[in-house]
Amino acid sequence: MSRPAQIGVIGAGQMGRGIAYVSALSGFDTRLFDPDRATLKEALSGIEQTLEKGIQLGKISDAEKAKTLEHLTGVATVEQAVTDADLVIEAIPEDLSLKKDLFIRIAAVTPQETILASNTSSLSISQIASDVPNPERVVGMHFFNPPHIVKLLEVIRGDCSVEAVIGRVSQIGRQMGREVVVINDSPGFASSRLGIALGMEAIRMVEQGVASPADIDAAMVHGYRHPVGPLRLTDMVGLDIRLAITRYLHQTLGEPQFRPPQLLEDMVQNGLLGKKSGQGFYCWSK
Repeated sequence: MSRPAQIGVIGAGQMGRGIAYVSALSGFDTRLFDPDRATLKEALSGIEQTLEKGIQLGKISDAEKAKTLEHLTGVATVEQAVTDADLVIEAIPEDLSLKKDLFIRIAAVTPQETILASNTSSLSISQIASDVPNPERVVGMHFFNPPHIVKLLEVIRGDCSVEAVIGRVSQIGRQMGREVVVINDSPGFASSRLGIALGMEAIRMVEQGVASPADIDAAMVHGYRHPVGPLRLTDMVGLDIRLAITRYLHQTLGEPQFRPPQLLEDMVQNGLLGKKSGQGFYCWSK
């Protein structure tokens, strides 16, 4: 079989819906689940809007939109999402215990050939797999936000992950149009570790009055050809999510560059979470 007949995506938040979009657009039969029905409904509507925008921009055709929607189904339970799946991709909140519990639940209702992948951006794949029967089938698939635009996919090799699984997941990633890199399990992997270090230093520069958020971002966009500056990216990802990741990296690695800036702590405490709250380092309410 050249590609899996079925991909289950668990979690229909910003990342989950983006992964489901990429999966269905690439021709994979995709089932999307979220425990919150309103979130799932919003995700399916958002995917359709993204497809429509793609048509307007000349990126996809009407036929491709129709085919993508044929490949995508919203389902009411985890079991419906993973039954007969060749690959399950988890995109729930960055909480180790939640992810471990979900993988144990999925493993109980899927054959040992089903590959279980986590979209975590920093948590240990080996720890996520630690209580899963046949942990060799657990791997990381770290997509980037927004998945329909950013092509990078980090495939994370856990302590027990076998090369056949790494190879299969890498192949699926390339079929999804991803640029695949394979990283050994380490806190923050490659992208989050580097991205968080840059993002935290940019926040410290704002904190110290070095320059405005817009000018700091412009320096990286125009000087280093980054597609988006570190502070705007922090707003897009969510300040609360970035704070959780940097706390984890500081705890596990103990390196000073990952100590959360007080400004970030204060902004999250005050509900300034970036794009999703309407205000972060930039105003998004318009």
